[in-house]
Amino acid sequence: MADCIFCKIAKKEIASQILFEDSRVVAFPDINPVSPVHFLVIPKRHVEGILELNSEELTSIQAAIKIISSLCRDGFRVVNNFGKDGGQEVPHVHFHVLAGRKHSWPPG
Repeated sequence: MADCIFCKIAKKEIASQILFEDSRVVAFPDINPVSPVHFLVIPKRHVEGILELNSEELTSIQAAIKIISSLCRDGFRVVNNFGKDGGQEVPHVHFHVLAGRKHSWPPG
């Protein structure tokens, strides 16, 4: 998608600090963090929602989360918002990884 900010980051058309990258996914810090540690993991292919991901993309997303989060020994939270009612604001599937503070439940 031409106007997708996450596609532009994945294609390196918009500069970002890349925390992890493989042939299918990229991870980078969230521009509006809600935790001391807050990064996003996205597929490079434009996919609007989690239900459209293929198994290889899911495996790469899981690997990225595991590798980067291994430094968050006190715990972390992984969030995926899907659709309007789920709170999804950017129409490119992304996983938030939050750490560096205690998170409560329910989140909101």
